[in-house]
Amino acid sequence: MTRSNVKRFRTRAAWATSMTALFALGLLLTVVGGATAAATVVPLGTAANFAVLAGTGVTNVPPSTITGNVGVSPTTGASMTGLSCPEVNGTIYSVDATPVLACRVTDATLLATAKNDLSTAYDNAFAQVPDTTYPAGENQLGTLNLVPGVYRFGHGTTANLIGNLTLTGDADSVWVFQATSDLVTATSSTITLAGGAQACNVFWQVGSSATLGDSSTFVGTIMALTSITVNSAATVQGRVLAQNGLVSLNNNTITSSTCAAPPATTATTAAATTATATTATTATTATTATTATTAATTTAATTTAGTTTTPTATTPATSTTPTTTTPVSAAAAKAAAAREAAAAKKAAAS
Repeated sequence: MTRSNVKRFRTRAAWATSMTALFALGLLLTVVGGATAAATVVPLGTAANFAVLAGTGVTNVPPSTITGNVGVSPTTGASMTGLSCPEVNGTIYSVDATPVLACRVTDATLLATAKNDLSTAYDNAFAQVPDTTYPAGENQLGTLNLVPGVYRFGHGTTANLIGNLTLTGDADSVWVFQATSDLVTATSSTITLAGGAQACNVFWQVGSSATLGDSSTFVGTIMALTSITVNSAATVQGRVLAQNGLVSLNNNTITSSTCAAPPATTATTAAATTATATTATTATTATTATTATTAATTTAATTTAGTTTTPTATTPATSTTPTTTTPVSAAAAKAAAAREAAAAKKAAAS
């Protein structure tokens, strides 16, 4: 191959490499720029401790089963009616000494903090950018199988959810639903989780009030601006949190949802790593001690037939002085690269 052909080949190769790199960069920018922002977990703060939280009162037609705390603020505890201690697996909080119940605790500060956290959570859910928007109409959500994301919907003619809604994802998947007006689910409607999805990662921001139909099964935390009505025998795996209005219950089962703890494999791995590091440190320490002992022995004084010989410093067979590797400077590396390039060029020219 002549010198001119070699030069032409190298020029074309360099050009091809540059074009490939530019194409890859453009593809990366296109993918990143066109990506949809995923739904994020809504920070509930101390409001997460409540299964039922209201602004003007909680009414109940017994018996209901509530797992989690119940509270009302700023209205007095007298606004909580029909609720008894055996129905609540948690604490009933009020801003004053009413109602007179053994499981009731007066804590106006705690309730005020929880209500403030609820307001912050509501704003967070409201501000998330929707991936899909359903206009006002009938049954926008029924029969759908939705992947994680942010979904906005308008008023339902009779209900937003008729039949079943399936949410398919994994344990870390998040769904945020934004009801621009009210949220209404039909009688016996259901929400099903699939693929490992968790109720703790489903959030419903409601612009006015929410109503859950008789014998319906609902999943997720409802954050309503006004009030929430849970009709007869309806079940909620999540929370019913009303900022300014009333929460009405009627023979319901409400279980405050918490995310499952991550697998313990991480802790096991960390323990194994720590044990390995400890063993290595111990071995290094033992080696150093042995070397030091050997050096000290070789320099000890020697006595022969009653004659003392002056100790002679003896250099140990194995040096214990740490070996330091001098890093190659950037300038030296650059000079070496230049020499290699010059040699290669000379070889090609010949």
